[in-house]
Amino acid sequence: MRLRPRQKLFVERSLSALGTRDNTLGIAPTGAGKTIMLSAVAGELIDASAAKTCVLAHRDELTAQNRNKFARVNPDVTTSVLDATTKSWRGQVTFAMVPTLAHEANLAAMPKLDLLVIDEAHHAVADSYRRIIDRVRGANPDARIFGVTATPNRGDRKGLRAVFDNVAGQVRLGELIASGHLVPPRTFVIDLGVQDKLKAVRKTASDFDMGEVAEIMDRAPITEEVVRHWRCHIQEGSMAVS
Repeated sequence: MRLRPRQKLFVERSLSALGTRDNTLGIAPTGAGKTIMLSAVAGELIDASAAKTCVLAHRDELTAQNRNKFARVNPDVTTSVLDATTKSWRGQVTFAMVPTLAHEANLAAMPKLDLLVIDEAHHAVADSYRRIIDRVRGANPDARIFGVTATPNRGDRKGLRAVFDNVAGQVRLGELIASGHLVPPRTFVIDLGVQDKLKAVRKTASDFDMGEVAEIMDRAPITEEVVRHWRCHIQEGSMAVS
């Protein structure tokens, strides 16, 4: 698979950072091809050193997606899966579910890793991720940690510096729009009749109490109204194209 120029630059900068540091973070928006880029970075490091690697994700669908795309980028590299139903480290690269791997018995069975790749890396400071990272570091102090995310700023304001002390590169949304790889976003605002309630929501740590927001927004009539408006705009777009 051939990378686009901006993807290639992202990979080169990530590899350069990992050449001098034991960790780095790459930031790119949805649509940039983060899975393709993390696969290319891991593939280059594996090709250069035969590194035993694990790619972490926090959901089943991401684990499967990452493995499939990795195989397209690196068809000659063997892979395996560690999740609730399958627990195998046979591949040179293992795609692991964080909630599964974080269990002590599964951590105890984890082989010495040379490279840990963290998808959706803004989760990396959570306790389950830290248990995995600490075990990797304990078994191999020279292991490299590579993370990718579209959203480095967490809702709880907790920084990522405990895991990542540098950023290798950042792809910005405007770049991808300017290059024609993403279309300009369009924003639609509708009145759902809950503005007064939302204005009264408490703030915790300078952010809204999402439990209270859910109580207001997570209701069938509101969801149905959002879907109705969405369908209207989809129809308008179809008519414009035709």
